[in-house]
Amino acid sequence: MKNLFIKLPFFLVLTLFLACGNKTETNPQESAPVADVEVTEAQFKNASMQLAGLTEAVFPDWVEASGMIDVPPENRAVITPYLGGYVRDNPLLIGDAVKKGQPLITLENPEFVSLQQQFQELGEQLEYLKSEYERQQTLAAENITSKKNFLKAESEYKRSLATYNGLQKQLQLLNISTTQAMQGNYSSLARIYAPINGTIARTFVSKGSYVSPADPLMEIVDIEHIHLELKVFEKDMLKVKKDQAIAFKIPESSPDYYDGTVHLIGNSLDIEGRTVTVHGHIDNERGTPHFAVGMFIEARINTGETEALALPETAVVNLGESYYALQLQEQKDGSYRFDRVEIKPGKTQNGMTEILNAAELPKDAQYLSKGAFELIQE
Repeated sequence: MKNLFIKLPFFLVLTLFLACGNKTETNPQESAPVADVEVTEAQFKNASMQLAGLTEAVFPDWVEASGMIDVPPENRAVITPYLGGYVRDNPLLIGDAVKKGQPLITLENPEFVSLQQQFQELGEQLEYLKSEYERQQTLAAENITSKKNFLKAESEYKRSLATYNGLQKQLQLLNISTTQAMQGNYSSLARIYAPINGTIARTFVSKGSYVSPADPLMEIVDIEHIHLELKVFEKDMLKVKKDQAIAFKIPESSPDYYDGTVHLIGNSLDIEGRTVTVHGHIDNERGTPHFAVGMFIEARINTGETEALALPETAVVNLGESYYALQLQEQKDGSYRFDRVEIKPGKTQNGMTEILNAAELPKDAQYLSKGAFELIQE
């Protein structure tokens, strides 16, 4: 019993100490707004201050996307030779404008002469082979000659005709005149012409270099019609529909936004990035700045609208990492008393800012909508 009486006071003291410690940790006044701004009626009027309450406003819903300025595949051409050769002439520079059918590069190769020579020789032989084939056909029909002779004449004529047509096609691809070749006017030069209108985007060869068949020589891009190639994440792809509005900007060049429209939505998911490609058209394309193909863009695709409680944009003031508004607490004796309350802003549209924590605020409260920035900053 003696030990029990000794320990009991110590236990009571310890309990009281812990209770006091817990009480000091929770201060109900910490979360309450502090009345820290008071304005006289004269100041309120002279500064043209205004009050506003929480009101319903419409805000757009959007999907974030990124991508680049691009052109359709038919507006881009990579120039390659059908046969190899040395670059004899390459006068164009990056940025030069070209028209469809304009000479771009001249190649030189002795093999071009050999092709023309073979073509001429076969062309001259064809007349004889054709007449011999027709003669043997007539004789075979009258049983004057053997079928073997007829088949031989037919085979030689058709084989030579096929070779002649093949050589003619090669010379046409090289843009070498077959008419001049038949007259014995051979050329060791082959010119390559622009297949589309556009500007030179890249060049890969220089004068005197040798290029093999299918080696890229240059790239032409027609920027008459540019478009947006956007990447949308998998989680957002079902929200995107054709004809939805796009707002995009070139973050490295300007903060200004430009308008576009969703035109096509890909149906294949990029497994690595978990994104789908969205093709967008630019509104008022001719009225926009000179965009360059390959420019990085940031975009918002408008997927709908949401109604939310909001305050005028001028009522919400940013202080460091937090946002505040001045809530009217009392108006009497020719003065206005405001409390500074923390605000969690959402989207801003048409001068109104969405208030995400509106449910925590009094519905009928009034806020300083004009002049709040100066008073909070003081």
